[in-house]
Amino acid sequence: MDFSLSDEEKAIRQATRDFINREVKPYEPIILERERRGEKALERSELRELQLKAREFGFWGLATPEKLGGMDLSAVMQSLIWTEIGRSFVPFRFGGEADNILFFANDEQREEFLVPTIEGERISCFALTEPDAGSDAANITFSARRDGDDWILNGEKTFITNGNDADFAIVIAVTDRKKDVRDGGSTAFLVDRAMGWTSSPLVPMGPNVPAALSFQDVRVPNRNILGEVGQGFQLAMKWIGKGRYIIPSYAVGIAEGLLKMGVEYSNIRQTFGKPIGENQAIAWMLADSATEIEAARWLTLNAAWVADQGMDPRHTSSMAKLNSASMVNQVVDRVMQIHGGMGYMKELAIERWYRQVRLFRIFEGTDEMQRLILSRNLLRGYEKVEPRWF
Repeated sequence: MDFSLSDEEKAIRQATRDFINREVKPYEPIILERERRGEKALERSELRELQLKAREFGFWGLATPEKLGGMDLSAVMQSLIWTEIGRSFVPFRFGGEADNILFFANDEQREEFLVPTIEGERISCFALTEPDAGSDAANITFSARRDGDDWILNGEKTFITNGNDADFAIVIAVTDRKKDVRDGGSTAFLVDRAMGWTSSPLVPMGPNVPAALSFQDVRVPNRNILGEVGQGFQLAMKWIGKGRYIIPSYAVGIAEGLLKMGVEYSNIRQTFGKPIGENQAIAWMLADSATEIEAARWLTLNAAWVADQGMDPRHTSSMAKLNSASMVNQVVDRVMQIHGGMGYMKELAIERWYRQVRLFRIFEGTDEMQRLILSRNLLRGYEKVEPRWF
């Protein structure tokens, strides 16, 4: 079996690494200082500037179709790029992207929402989770009531990524209580902030600040329905399932950056007359971390490869998500231990990563949900023990 990358894949990966090292990593000390003062890590204008620089080098819209100005890269190539992004803790991502379900927009909605989002002129957020509906998405109660040519939206959404900065929200609401939310009872709406919804920041453990969204009699025209009435849950599942190999890829990059810090410190820090890396307790932490990172890398690339082959990626992606989330938390804990008291201080990025990666075991499907999915697939015979592609 040939696991080598093509020359093009190698070139794109190297170009990504060069860009991250040259343009993104210089922000690291700036961000650490800002966060110690309680300021925002990266301003929207700064992110925009970095994204436009990347666009000059051809990096724009990793998953966006070429007809909309994107690169339309394979899942494997996107995985490799996100691993490179993960090597830095700067909250950077390449521009030219949009929520995958926005591509279900009609012509009018494309001009109003999709194209401006791809161009970075507008910011969206996806609003599904509610105070009483997290992993059980079918339990949502947020309502949309028909009123002539409009819909009246009422309810709360919570833990919404980008919710504090978004210009518009993609909201999944219950539109027919006589039907199951999963089977025709919910609909997706495109809701401008100007229509009246409000957001308030939630205070998390880590650096990523989610939002709570409040809708009180927000009037939305019927033309702002995304897709079709009753299609909300299906679109929500497409959003959740899209690119689930991305989070594991990011985790692998973070873990690689952390391990590099651990190796370097183990060689220069001396106790009792010798580098601490010569102590078996430290050496084994490095060895275990390197092994776990490599295992996670291949699970992740396999999940991306499965997606590229047009096969159902849900099982392999759940494996990659579950494994990588656990792995990166193990690695950051070891690297902090290797650095001792300094690792616990905000002078270094380790404690920041420590707080950031804990979220990986919760968001986009908790560890427990991944285990439920995997075990159910096996017990019900949806997946066999042996890989299907050998």
